[in-house]
Amino acid sequence: MPKPHAYPRLRPIEAIFVPHPTFGKALMLRDGEGIAPSPIVIRGDLAPVVSCMDGTVSLDGIARRASRIIGRMIDVAIVSRIVADLDAAYMLETPRFQARRHEVVAAFAAASERPAHHAGGAYHRDPQELARYIEEACLGKAPRGNGATQGRLVGLCAPHMDLWRAAEGYGHAYGTLAESLPPEVDTFFLLGTSHAPMRQPFAVCAKRFATPLGPLEPDHDALAFLAARSRFDVREDEYLHKGEHSLELQGIFLRHLLGDRPARIVPVLCGLGDAQARGRDPQEDARAESFLASLAELVERRGARAFLIAGADLAHVGPRFGDARPLDAAERGVLQARDAESIRLMVEHDASGFFSQVVEDLDTRRVCGLGPIYTALRALPGAATGRLLHYTQCVDPVEGSIVSHASLAFVS
Repeated sequence: MPKPHAYPRLRPIEAIFVPHPTFGKALMLRDGEGIAPSPIVIRGDLAPVVSCMDGTVSLDGIARRASRIIGRMIDVAIVSRIVADLDAAYMLETPRFQARRHEVVAAFAAASERPAHHAGGAYHRDPQELARYIEEACLGKAPRGNGATQGRLVGLCAPHMDLWRAAEGYGHAYGTLAESLPPEVDTFFLLGTSHAPMRQPFAVCAKRFATPLGPLEPDHDALAFLAARSRFDVREDEYLHKGEHSLELQGIFLRHLLGDRPARIVPVLCGLGDAQARGRDPQEDARAESFLASLAELVERRGARAFLIAGADLAHVGPRFGDARPLDAAERGVLQARDAESIRLMVEHDASGFFSQVVEDLDTRRVCGLGPIYTALRALPGAATGRLLHYTQCVDPVEGSIVSHASLAFVS
């Protein structure tokens, strides 16, 4: 039986290109599942070595294949060193990784609280500094009293980038919530992207969400309702909530705005399963549809008490995400037009149209918010319509990659 390293298989992890002071450009591998304790960086020109690790090719074979791709000889010793580094970082599918995963997942399962994983990184850890930043840099930069909502506010779409880059987008979304949150609302359905691969179409989390501003309690009755009516285990992927930022970042704004107001959350990661992977309407997937129909029924049952928040970004393009170069001005205009069409379908509450339009260029525009936005559009009250509050393309100042996002309010 071959050793685990003889035919190395890279785990399904996030790979992005970043500037590096020594290498110029580096390939950064990050584990969205949170098993690997930290990212690992590899010289950018050696990225083909990593891409060849699919579990079917020997070390010699990887060296030969990568040499052909790169255009120069790659010694097998280099491949062996990279494999050793990846294994040490828990980036390979090996018994060693499986043992660590079992330990980490079991520890999370036993915990009553989901920690504030990104505090001190994506936002301030100190509660006073965080509250001040939210008020001044986010809410303070958004227009007030601009008539953003004509009707009853029933949902939001907000960014899920770090606060430093998306402050204005958050401000527009949560400034609207601060002004227009109906007094009856006491259940917030938080819908987010999972940046780690999911085994099931959706994953709920039944744990208290910690924030520097105080905890958010889960709605166990709502979670039990979804579990009973879905045709899969809605908690099988619960562990993926541990390090996922898409909902954590909504939680800090929600906790800040609620203050002492009693409320509970229903945290849901939305991957859509085979439907998204194959680009087919989720209504044709029995497992995904069972959850979507149950969520819509639950929101309808809760009526005026329910509020939906989708934590969702749009496009991810440029060298950081594997493109050969950053977009020029004309290409940025094309991207804005494609995003505008997605936003139009959101505003019109056209879930199927939105899904079909986004999957057309999902491999190149990389709209990571497809799952939560589609899910929100399916769960919102039938009469709800959207209004665009804010749109921007966040451009990396060093290498020009772009992440776009939009803030929308939904009213009924």
